[in-house]
Amino acid sequence: MANIVFNIALGKIAYYAGLPLTNDALIMVPIETSGIVADSVMRDYDDLATLLAGASNEQTTMGRKTLSSVTATVDDTNDRVNIDCADVTWTAASGNAISAVVICYDPDTTTGTDSDLIPLTKHDVSMTPDGSDFTLTVSDFVRASSAA
Repeated sequence: MANIVFNIALGKIAYYAGLPLTNDALIMVPIETSGIVADSVMRDYDDLATLLAGASNEQTTMGRKTLSSVTATVDDTNDRVNIDCADVTWTAASGNAISAVVICYDPDTTTGTDSDLIPLTKHDVSMTPDGSDFTLTVSDFVRASSAA
């Protein structure tokens, strides 16, 4: 489950998770341990380019992953929307240690830059790549609910 929801994404997550456009996707970006900023700072970034222009660094050796099997399920009993995806695997993961992954919405996977990617959620993940496969188990990567 998410540790923070970026301010820019509040109220939009269920829409983005529905992947309503022709070439859009949710992208998972690993963030290195070295230089990672506090949640109170990170949540204010409005696009991935700005996030990466700060002190936080993308772990590029492992690479970004496009999320698959994304679902947004309304849970009337608990008054929320549960947003889930398939688990994510990096084969023979290598490079610098990571402390987080950020899930971003890419409105058009055929064009654009990191300035177009909207950060939705940040998840604390502690992992030092050692050449082994690394699978990140995802169970409802975010639950959106209204404050009562």
